[in-house]
Amino acid sequence: MFSGISFGLEALGWISTIFIFVVGLFILFLIGVYIADVTQTKQAIRRNYPVIGHLRYYFEHIGTFFRQYFFTMDREEMPFNRAQRSWVYRAAKDIDNTVSFGSTRDIKPSGTILFVNTAFPKLGKDAVDCKPVTIGEGSAEKPFTANSFFNISGMSYGAISKPAVQALSFGAKKANAWMNTGEGGLSPYHLEGGADIVFQIGTAKYGVRDKNGNLSDEKLREIAAHENVRMFEIKISQGAKPGKGGILPAAKVNQQIAEIRGIERGADSISPNRHPEIANNDDLIDMINHIREVTGKPVGFKAVIGDRRWMGEFLAAVNKRGKQTAPDFITIDSADGGTGAAPMSLMDYVGMPINESLPRVIDKISEAGLRDRIKVIASGKLINPAEVAWALCVGADFVTSARGFMFSLGCIQALQCHKNTCPTGITTHDKKLQRGLVAEQKSTRVANYIKNIRYEVGIIAHSCGVQHPRQLSRQHARIVQQNGTSSLLADIYPDKMPHD
Repeated sequence: MFSGISFGLEALGWISTIFIFVVGLFILFLIGVYIADVTQTKQAIRRNYPVIGHLRYYFEHIGTFFRQYFFTMDREEMPFNRAQRSWVYRAAKDIDNTVSFGSTRDIKPSGTILFVNTAFPKLGKDAVDCKPVTIGEGSAEKPFTANSFFNISGMSYGAISKPAVQALSFGAKKANAWMNTGEGGLSPYHLEGGADIVFQIGTAKYGVRDKNGNLSDEKLREIAAHENVRMFEIKISQGAKPGKGGILPAAKVNQQIAEIRGIERGADSISPNRHPEIANNDDLIDMINHIREVTGKPVGFKAVIGDRRWMGEFLAAVNKRGKQTAPDFITIDSADGGTGAAPMSLMDYVGMPINESLPRVIDKISEAGLRDRIKVIASGKLINPAEVAWALCVGADFVTSARGFMFSLGCIQALQCHKNTCPTGITTHDKKLQRGLVAEQKSTRVANYIKNIRYEVGIIAHSCGVQHPRQLSRQHARIVQQNGTSSLLADIYPDKMPHD
């Protein structure tokens, strides 16, 4: 009897020892994972949330198998669905974007884009690189020759973090693309990477304002003196909030941001809903020409189109005063939201979407005889190759994206951009969260994203029978109509001026 009890106690002792040993090994394993996570620089979630951050990737993986039972499909999430985001993630990491077993895209809904493949596509050996396009030739003292048709749209330092701006700057330089400062002014971090820069002038004139908030010629010259600042963009309106100025919550207005913008520290930074000195088309033309004269560099404006008549009236005013008074470029933004924080009523319901406004604006410019004078930049939710290719088919000279590049930096669409709590360090000034975003590492992903966009848009172009993306035209895309059949883009919007 005693021997049985002794044996039992001995077995229990062994079980306890094994349990303690296993628990010890597990703790050592967790310590190892923790150290590996906080020291690695590739994934912001793991760096900011060591150990538990791995659950994100595990759930993302098993979601593939459970989605058909419990979750929405890849293409049902908003504002960007899983398929759109996944393409950017893979492109930024420069990993294979090949898929199998057929497309998950529903091609039946009205508005779906389909490209017109030719029976005899271009061979790889026949492909050529896109020629650079010059902006401001004949009007600006220092025109800008841009190499990339895909570039970084406006995101202000303040709205996004220091390491995010640094990563975009170095990444744009690596890919020979430009980056837009957004309306928050020019920070040292925009200049660090040596990329070409478009300086955006918002309604509050951050970075180029005097003490009274008016446009300062002296500060314009200071900004223009930076060789990397290639163009100036007057922001009339943006997709997130047409008719309302920029909003930067007080929590994000630290001392440095206040100094760069020329505003009070720790107070909400709210821009006027329009430029006070621009009340009509002639005022806008005056502003464009004044800034171009002061800086010597190309000047254009950014707007969401609402009133279909306005662009025709503006271009008529330009022609009345002379072709030389025209803007060097016009950036058309889409009404379906953007990176900026804004009231839902504006973000959801105001303005025209890019698929309607872009062809109309290009046609108006062509009808006015100014297509060779004004370059067109398309912006607004164009983050994947097909969307970029569509914009080029319509006639855009360039495409820019903001949220696509946020995804390339690691954004997980947490929808906390305005709360200073971004878990990936992109839109926060919390040093602990910023630590997860290592600019040097992420700059490579930015460059990879640009490279792979250009490559896959090239694949579409070759399938359509042209040598490079800039040769795409309205003959190369079809749009699904309400009856389920598709119509040639050139029939819906007859091309007023063929591409080169």
